[in-house]
Amino acid sequence: MTANKTLNERVTEDMKTAMRSGDKTRLETLRSLRAHFIELSKRGENKGITPEDELAVLMSAVKKRKEAIEMYRQGKREELARQEEQELEIINEYLPKQATREEAEQVVSRLVAQTGAVTAKDFGKVMPLAMKELKGRIDGKVVQELVKAKLEG
Repeated sequence: MTANKTLNERVTEDMKTAMRSGDKTRLETLRSLRAHFIELSKRGENKGITPEDELAVLMSAVKKRKEAIEMYRQGKREELARQEEQELEIINEYLPKQATREEAEQVVSRLVAQTGAVTAKDFGKVMPLAMKELKGRIDGKVVQELVKAKLEG
């Protein structure tokens, strides 16, 4: 990702490219992301969209696609599930490099040691720190599993 371009600017540029190339799936996916960015910018707080806001939009879009894929598969609507998967792949291009489970385990272990967390009661000490560090790089459910496992074992 170019350091001086916001995610919103990248999406807008890529949307124009998709329009010129006739890539309808990419165009519609990027349009929906851009609509969320515009919606955020109009929330009336007189502050621009932060990189964290942009990341939150992407994570929300990823979550929606994953849920839709699951629902379509349960409903035996494979063609719609494939469409959602294509959109998910496009959105994933804009996310930070994804962390492996092993990398996330290392982060959790380090945070447990730093906070002095010992039991499941210390979950609240570790989880917010882990999510802050791993946000956008791995599913929050995985982080939750890792923290629980580390504190129980």
